Amino acid sequence: MSLSVSRHLAAVTAFAVAGLFAATTPAALASPAAAPAAAAAPTPPDIPLANVKAHLSQLSTIAANNGGNRAHGRTGYKASIDYVKAKLDAAGFTTTLQTFTYNSATGYNLIADWPGGDPNSVLMSGSHLDSVTGGAGINDNGSGSAAVLEAALAVSRAGLQPTKHLRFGWWGAEELGLVGSKYYVNNLPAAEKAKISGYMNFDMIGSPNPGYFVYDDDPVIEQTFKNYYAGLGIATEIETEGDGRSDHAPFKNAGIPVGGLFSGADYTKTAAQAQKWGGTSGQPFDSCYHSSCDSLSNLNDTSLDRSSDAIAYAIWNLGAATPVPPGPSFENTTDVSIPDSPAAAVTSPITVSGVTGNAPATTKVDVNIVHTYRGDLVIDLLAPDGTAYRLKNSSSSDSADNVIASYTVNASSEVANGIWKLQVKDVAGQDTGYINSWKITF
Repeated sequence: MSLSVSRHLAAVTAFAVAGLFAATTPAALASPAAAPAAAAAPTPPDIPLANVKAHLSQLSTIAANNGGNRAHGRTGYKASIDYVKAKLDAAGFTTTLQTFTYNSATGYNLIADWPGGDPNSVLMSGSHLDSVTGGAGINDNGSGSAAVLEAALAVSRAGLQPTKHLRFGWWGAEELGLVGSKYYVNNLPAAEKAKISGYMNFDMIGSPNPGYFVYDDDPVIEQTFKNYYAGLGIATEIETEGDGRSDHAPFKNAGIPVGGLFSGADYTKTAAQAQKWGGTSGQPFDSCYHSSCDSLSNLNDTSLDRSSDAIAYAIWNLGAATPVPPGPSFENTTDVSIPDSPAAAVTSPITVSGVTGNAPATTKVDVNIVHTYRGDLVIDLLAPDGTAYRLKNSSSSDSADNVIASYTVNASSEVANGIWKLQVKDVAGQDTGYINSWKITF
């Protein structure tokens, strides 16, 4: 992760929010879905931890043989990029070595394309491959680089035939200010940028005192990772420590949807986080961040294993799912004020009719709420029989404005027709807002 810190809040103005869901009347109505749903993807593979660690062992050896680091402009970095490229070439990828100059030294990005998929819809996964000059950079960011490499090799082993075109990237000179990824994005023609449907970034995913953080930039990518960890019974938190400090930033600044995973750097793990995730409270997630001790012993195997599997899960689910025609959608655009705590929950109803049978296991709920502190809000979907499906919990760390998100609910036990409600409760004081609109798609 880069030393440069450029923090930002993902706040969205009420003006922009109000325009997100256009409607012809302020009432519940049926309308075509905004985007196709997707059928189940092929089963994602389990990424072998031993394979990921074998790549890390090679990166460690490369650093040891080249002055102890793999930094931009040093022989250790070029040897690292050569190692990754050779693996991908042998696996059937089309690789491109992109060069740039920074601080009078030649830098390298490696781009690898898997044959097939829709060339106008590119799903990209990436990580930075360089270390700081002071160490081998095994967690930062050998961990992300090795996991992305092994996920790409898993695509090859599976002979995956994705619906989206799959592209992978390893970036140079990230530690000097995201130089390589900025160069790549800035030199893409506008038409090529428009083809990238999403970029997923993996920077420091094996921290020795790990947390489980998910980027909250794009709701679809975010929910995909949350679904994976929910299947393991792991509660994630929104990633804030690395905002603007890693290679997703240039993509996001270019208007490309981004997401990713992070296990923590030099921020301190709280007691609540230690209770939730294990590890040691009061200590950094990675006490060897940007230090010479960021070696092979500076890893948590469980975090590295889970994160590697999560990368494959996202690639398979976002890149290989089969588009299917959307079901009917119903929307309510009437504003409903959300009173400040303490107050009762408020609801916004939608009457659903003309849908045969039960709701699907992939019932989609799009939520557009204007609020000055979304961490105060608890949001539920209420089925016609009153069954509540939790969409969002309150969180003191969820410190941005507004809720603009899509949620997938398994409501297959519910009859589709009837009155569905979005229920919102403010559980903390000092902030207010309103339900701007919401939509349910079957």
